[in-house]
Amino acid sequence: MPQPGPSACRSGRPAPLGATVTADGANFSICSPDATGAILVLFDGPSAPAPAVELRLDPARHRTGPYWHVEVPGVGHGAAYGWRLEGPRDAAAGLLFDPDKLLLDPCARAVAGQDLYDRRAAAAPGDNTARALRSVVVDPGLYDWRGDRPLPPPPGRDVIYEVHVRAFSAHSSSGLPEHQRGTYAGLAARASWLRELGVTTVELMPVHEYDPQDAPAGRVNAWGYSPVAWSAPHAAYSSDRGPTGPVDEFRDMVRALHREGLRVIIDVVYNHTAEGGTDGPVLSWRGIDNRGWYIAAKDPALYADFTGCGNTVNANQPVATHVILDSLRWWVRHLHVDGFRFDLASTHARGEDGVPLSRPPVLLAIDTDPELAGSRLVAEAWDAGGLYQVGDFPGSRFAVWNGRFRDDVRRFWRGDEGTIETLMARLVGSPDLLRAARARPSHSVNFATCHDGFCLRDLVSYDRKHNETNGEGNRDGTDENHSWNCGAEGPTDDPLVTALRARQARNLLAITLLSHGTPMLLAGDEFGHTRRGNNNPWCQDNELNHLDWSATAQDAGLLRFTRGLLRFTAGLRILQEDRFWSATSPERPGDISWHGTERGRPDWSLRSRALAFTLEHAGGQAAHVMANAGPQALEFDLPTPRAGGPWRLVADTARPSPADFHAVGTEPVLATTTVRVAPHSLVIVAAGPATSA
Repeated sequence: MPQPGPSACRSGRPAPLGATVTADGANFSICSPDATGAILVLFDGPSAPAPAVELRLDPARHRTGPYWHVEVPGVGHGAAYGWRLEGPRDAAAGLLFDPDKLLLDPCARAVAGQDLYDRRAAAAPGDNTARALRSVVVDPGLYDWRGDRPLPPPPGRDVIYEVHVRAFSAHSSSGLPEHQRGTYAGLAARASWLRELGVTTVELMPVHEYDPQDAPAGRVNAWGYSPVAWSAPHAAYSSDRGPTGPVDEFRDMVRALHREGLRVIIDVVYNHTAEGGTDGPVLSWRGIDNRGWYIAAKDPALYADFTGCGNTVNANQPVATHVILDSLRWWVRHLHVDGFRFDLASTHARGEDGVPLSRPPVLLAIDTDPELAGSRLVAEAWDAGGLYQVGDFPGSRFAVWNGRFRDDVRRFWRGDEGTIETLMARLVGSPDLLRAARARPSHSVNFATCHDGFCLRDLVSYDRKHNETNGEGNRDGTDENHSWNCGAEGPTDDPLVTALRARQARNLLAITLLSHGTPMLLAGDEFGHTRRGNNNPWCQDNELNHLDWSATAQDAGLLRFTRGLLRFTAGLRILQEDRFWSATSPERPGDISWHGTERGRPDWSLRSRALAFTLEHAGGQAAHVMANAGPQALEFDLPTPRAGGPWRLVADTARPSPADFHAVGTEPVLATTTVRVAPHSLVIVAAGPATSA
């Protein structure tokens, strides 16, 4: 790379922030209002241990307000760079400038130098340049999208599949070449498998560049909730090791998923950074504008921690809001993602003093941004500081992870008392929680499991968490799992226990997919992946997270049941209509009617563990569901379908595979007026037009 001197450089411009390719070079801009000096550091290659040139910016030419900027000729796509910023170091005032530290650009579109990086060097005194990450210039116009665009929403109900890119294909059983395992290319290779499963949207756990060294000694941050660059695809997930290879391989993956009709949403972590607490490293934000980027505690030398990760991004500070919006637009405009899941999104509802705001600028800006108008927005509507906003999250477009759904369906199938009324509310889209004027059932993301907590197999196999391998004395991870081991803790050869577990897993899958709203499945649940009782394997880059694809044969029955139920519910027209249902009454027919074991008489009593409901569409299609979470078999009355016709047996979770699910055209016709539902099981019957998509 040419080594331009200061005289060869142009003044540049403050907008846009980050590195932008120009006609004959690149413009660099960074916001640091308290800095007294800025140095742009350029490297000959992404892993060069020493800089090729350090350009000290003249404030008279290269500063406009809080922005430092310069245009450098001869620098382009793939060039590695970083910043040094000079200024006061006064922890009591929240100022932490350290020109010894090479800083990542908060707007970097790619990151290199992972082979050199040492987190400890960024936290210790002295120059860390030889062991620091580097930002990389990206020219977004060089990639050929071949006509690909972000996809529109599916015509019916969205079904989300939450998956970790590396864990999805890292296991040798994935059948992929070794260099593709655990990569964007590995996920792309199974795009058709995901379509055939029956999901419509793939939700990727964090894919931004993160710090794998942000973990206890001897372990690795595997999940990625430790961001170092919000707009750069994580390089370790790429089989292409070039400085911009991860960007292009991510795009290739998106194109492959789009070709199969699958939307892509990504889990974004704008609530905190990998810089951690006061003893953490200086990687980027802390050395650029510490008191602007982070919410301070009452003592300005300390951080308010509403995330449980040592710091909280001050997202409603104007520059932070701008950078977050710019990052989201980058992912949509240049990487064609179709939406976002916001981790600990309620932190973004806090003002610069940490107090919750009724109209937080960053969330309203995201909600109303025209470039994000077609993007799916999903919020984890709580934070670690006690702010819980499921039901009243700011804005009108955000769907929310419905943690109440998770807890209530788990408690019902565990056989807890007093669960019927809350279960009924969850089944119809949680209108008791979604109080916003424009709320719709699709705003409730319904799940029994997600990456946090037990996976499905462990939910029915363990009463207690077993997180000892995380190295925190089994103190990490929630103790409120609402799980039931069905009679034995962990692995067992007892056929009665294993049969009951199989039944319970199917019950939880079925109730999730039959509920109004947006269902979400956790990758691996469809074929019985186990984490061996670890409900927080964030630091386990091993078989606890890596999906063992041989299980698709070992538990082919569960996979068959899941696929069949996904097709069945995709064909239920009433589940595809994004409106709250009306209840059937003696005065007029509605969308749903409630029953107990007796027709039209639901039992809401404290000890009731049984519920039945009928879904009926104006087109004559009907489905009747009978759920028995108790220890005794129950005889349920069958109602008469409004449109007439016999009931056909679709599913019975008490029966062994393949009798647990009947595809369209193979369903037995029921000649009786009652159905016996075994203990801890669920039965689905259908009438009218076919219910397979």
